[in-house]
Amino acid sequence: MRIKGDRDRGGGVLRDHDARLYLAGVVVSGFGTSAMWLAAGIWVKSLTGSDSLAALTVLAMWAPTLAGPVLGTVADRVRRRPLLIVCNLGMALLLTALLAVDSADRVWIVFAVLFVYGTAGVVMDAAENALIAGVLDQRLLGAFNGLRLTANEGMKLLAPLAGAALYARFGGGRVALLDAATFALAGCLFGLMRVREPRPSPAAGGGWRAATAEGVRRLRATPAVRPLVGAAAVTMLLAGLNGAAVYAVVDEGLGRSPAYVGVLYAVQGAGSVLVGLLAGPLLRRLPERGFAAAGVAVFAVSLGVRALPYDAAVLASAVGVGAGLPCVLIAAMTALQREVPPAELGRVSATATTLMYAPNAVGLALGAGAVALTNPTPLLATASLIALATAWHLTHHPN
Repeated sequence: MRIKGDRDRGGGVLRDHDARLYLAGVVVSGFGTSAMWLAAGIWVKSLTGSDSLAALTVLAMWAPTLAGPVLGTVADRVRRRPLLIVCNLGMALLLTALLAVDSADRVWIVFAVLFVYGTAGVVMDAAENALIAGVLDQRLLGAFNGLRLTANEGMKLLAPLAGAALYARFGGGRVALLDAATFALAGCLFGLMRVREPRPSPAAGGGWRAATAEGVRRLRATPAVRPLVGAAAVTMLLAGLNGAAVYAVVDEGLGRSPAYVGVLYAVQGAGSVLVGLLAGPLLRRLPERGFAAAGVAVFAVSLGVRALPYDAAVLASAVGVGAGLPCVLIAAMTALQREVPPAELGRVSATATTLMYAPNAVGLALGAGAVALTNPTPLLATASLIALATAWHLTHHPN
C-alpha cells in the first residue's frame, strides 16, 4: 500500500502504518544488536583473556557482508515480509544457544552464533530495502532512509552502554536473552505489517550464479546509482583510515587516555542522528548526487580539522564526520530503491551494500599499518584530499 497524500512532507513517513511498524522493528532489533555487539567482545575477552579473539567477534559478524551479492538473492526468491518474520524469530531461538557458554572451551559457540547472526543480517537488510521500496511513495524514500539511519545511530548511542552494564551485572547469557527478546519483538512487528506481496517469479536463468550475476549487472547498468555507490565505497574506505587513526589522534594529538575515544564516537553518533532527521527535507531540495557531494565535502573538511591538536577542533570534527559520512549512504540507498525494479532489489541492494561497506575493513587495515609508521596528520590530510576529490567528481561528472 502506497501513500497517496503528503508526498512532500517527511511526516508522511510516520503517518504510514507499515513504515511506523518497520521503524519500530529497526529500533527494537537495533538496540539488541548494538548491545550484543559490544558484550560479545567483552564476553570472549573475559573468558579467554585474548584481545585478538575479542576483536574477532566483530569480524565474525561482518564477514558475511562479503557474500552479500549471493545472500541477497534469497530476498528476491521469496516474499520479503515472511522472510523477515522467519529470520527474526529464528535468530531469537538461535541466541539462546549462548546460554551454554560458560568457559573458554565453549567460546566457539559465540563465534558460530555471531557468524549466523551476520549472515541473517545481510539477508534481512536486503529484504528490508526491497520491502520498504514497495510500501512507500518514492518521494518519501529519502526521508524514510534518514529516519532509519537516525534509529540505528540512536541505538548505537544507548545500547552498547546498556549491554555492557547488563553483562557486568548478570553475564553474557542475559545479554543474549535481551537480544533474543528484541528479535522476537521485531518479528512480531513485521508480522503486523499489511503488505501484500505477489509470489516472486523464478530467478532468470534458474540458478544462484545467474541471479547473483544479474544483480551485479543491474547495478553497473544503472547510471543514477553507480556513481553514488562508487563514491560511498571510497568514502567508507576513508572512514576506515579515520577510524584507525582515532586512537593516535587522542593519544599523540590531545594527550588524553583511550577512553576519550568513546566521547568522540558519542559526538559522532549525535551528528549522524541530526543528519538522519534532516535527510528528508534536504533531499526534497537537493538532487541525490548534490546531497551526497555536500556530505562528502563536510566529511573531507572534518578529516582535515581532526589533525589539529585541539580538543575543540577534534570534537567539531567528530560532529562533522557523523553528519557528513551518512549522506552518501542515504543518497545511494534512496536512488537504488527508486531505480531498481522491485523483483531484483534484494540482490542488487545486497551487492551495493557489500561494495559500499567492505572498503571500510580495508581502510582500517591500511590505516593501522600507516599509523604504526608515522603520526596521523599525513594520513588524515591525504584522506581529506581524496574525499574532496570524490565530492568534486560527484558534482562534475555525469557517470
